[in-house]
Amino acid sequence: MAGATGPLPVQFRRAAQRQARRRRDHLGGRDRGLPVLGGQCFLRESSRPVGFYAILRVQACVPRARSGSQNNCLRGRSSVKRLISSQLAVGLIAACGALAAVPAGAEPKIGVVDPQRLLEESPQGKAMLDAMRTEFAPRERTLQAQQQALKAKQDKLQKDGATMTDEQRTRAEKELRDGARDFERARSEFQDDISARRNEEMSRLQKTLGEEVRTYAKAQSFDVVLSTEGVVYAAPAFDITPAVLAALQARNAASGTAPPAGKPAPQPALQPKPQTH
Repeated sequence: MAGATGPLPVQFRRAAQRQARRRRDHLGGRDRGLPVLGGQCFLRESSRPVGFYAILRVQACVPRARSGSQNNCLRGRSSVKRLISSQLAVGLIAACGALAAVPAGAEPKIGVVDPQRLLEESPQGKAMLDAMRTEFAPRERTLQAQQQALKAKQDKLQKDGATMTDEQRTRAEKELRDGARDFERARSEFQDDISARRNEEMSRLQKTLGEEVRTYAKAQSFDVVLSTEGVVYAAPAFDITPAVLAALQARNAASGTAPPAGKPAPQPALQPKPQTH
């Protein structure tokens, strides 16, 4: 169908039905994830990326993005790292706490540790992320293919809808609605499974990292170890993260698992002597 200014958009046969669907889509009603042919894009909610990092980001209750899939996936990578590192910080604080009561008048020996570096650079953290990606990669590819197929059907309907009979258009709309429901159900199950696996793996990783931090701190007579997540500033000399990473790599090597390739962890700087006033 063509007008004076070019092709006209495909419209529903009933104006009231079109307006009701637009209103539900705008207000976030139950049909917001279904195809809307009033000039709107296909599956506004379902057009989000279904990649590994993006799914984890949704589980972290980050507001749902509406921009391009590629940019969303890139942002999802940093978001999931922030999510996991914050979980590690909470776990390490609970596992370590104040390692020893400081006698009155004594100068405390304080250290700080970076949970995000432990996650990204320790062989244990890398192994956890790699294992999760490998486990969920087949389902991720299936969801992405399903999403692309639905998008192709929507594009075809918008292109050919003006020349379709009422019966053909009704059948195509129903296929899109059914496909959208199936996709949303599969994506929701995927998110739930990733969330459950993440919590399970994070519990084990927190225990491993917390034990290593506590062991190092006790051996070096630290009184308190803090997470960088809750510290505004700390001099580099207070950072025990490199030493903890070295210990984690040694533990991994002793267990018979080759650590991922990377630069060796540098030795931490000497602990500065606190200034007395």
